[in-house]
Amino acid sequence: MSKEILTLNSQTVIGMVHCLPLPTTAGFDGDYQRIIDRAVQDAVTLEKAGVDAVIVENMGDTPFSAFLNKAQIAALTAAAYAVKQAVQIPVGLDAAFNDCEADIAIAAMVGASFIRVPVFVDTVLFTDGIIQPCAKKCMEYRKMMGQENVKILADVQVKHAHMLREHITIEQSAKDAASNGADGIIVTGTQVGEETPLDLIKRVKNVVNLPVFAGSGVNAENIHDQLQTADGAIIGSSLKEGGILTNPISYELVKKVLDGLK
Repeated sequence: MSKEILTLNSQTVIGMVHCLPLPTTAGFDGDYQRIIDRAVQDAVTLEKAGVDAVIVENMGDTPFSAFLNKAQIAALTAAAYAVKQAVQIPVGLDAAFNDCEADIAIAAMVGASFIRVPVFVDTVLFTDGIIQPCAKKCMEYRKMMGQENVKILADVQVKHAHMLREHITIEQSAKDAASNGADGIIVTGTQVGEETPLDLIKRVKNVVNLPVFAGSGVNAENIHDQLQTADGAIIGSSLKEGGILTNPISYELVKKVLDGLK
C-alpha cells in the first residue's frame, strides 16, 4: 500500500483527527459507523483547509490506558484506513498513551507514514500508573514489521504525565530520543491546549539535529511565534469550536490558525 511521505521541513503543520470514543471505552455510544464517519469528516476538513498531514488518535478513550485492547485496535484501524482512503496528505497514528506496537501494526495495514510515541525514552507516572520507555521495543518491532520507512515522532517529558526521575533535564530526554532512533522530537505544555513554552523548544533544538515540533497549545495568536522557533506544530483543540475535543474540526478555525503563519 502506498504511503504519502511526511516531509519534516520548516513550518510543517499536522492536524489531529481525534476519534470519538472507541468500543469498550467509557464514552462509547454504540455507534460504530459514527466513529469512522467523524474521523473521515475531520481529516477531509483538515486537508481542504491546508494542513500538511494528519494524525489519527483515540483521544476520546478517557480514562486513558497505556495500551489499546483488541476492540480499540480494530476500531482505530478501521478509522485510520478510512482516513487514508479519503485524503492525499500523509497520515500518522497515535494509539493510546504509548502503544507503539499497535501504532506500527496499524500503520503497516493502512499505509500510514508516521507515528507519534508519547513515552519513547522517559519513565512517567500518569492516571493509569507508571509507563516505561519503549524505544527499544519500538525500533525492534518496526524492523520486524518491515516498516523502517515509518517515521517516529517522539515526545519528550510529555503532557498529562509526571517524570519519575525529575533530575533528568529535557535536554537529556531529547538527546536520548535522538540517539535511540527518533525522526523528530515533540515538546508540549503540561495539558491539552496549554501553549508549549518557547524556552523548552529552544533548549531541545540546541541539543538535537532533528525537527522539533510544538505539540500543544498552538493557535491563531501564537502560531507565528511558535513556528519561528519550532520546525512544526501538531494542532488539535484550537481547531474546534470552544476547544471542545468532541466537536468536529472547524474549517474556519483551521484557516484562521494557518493564516496566522502569514
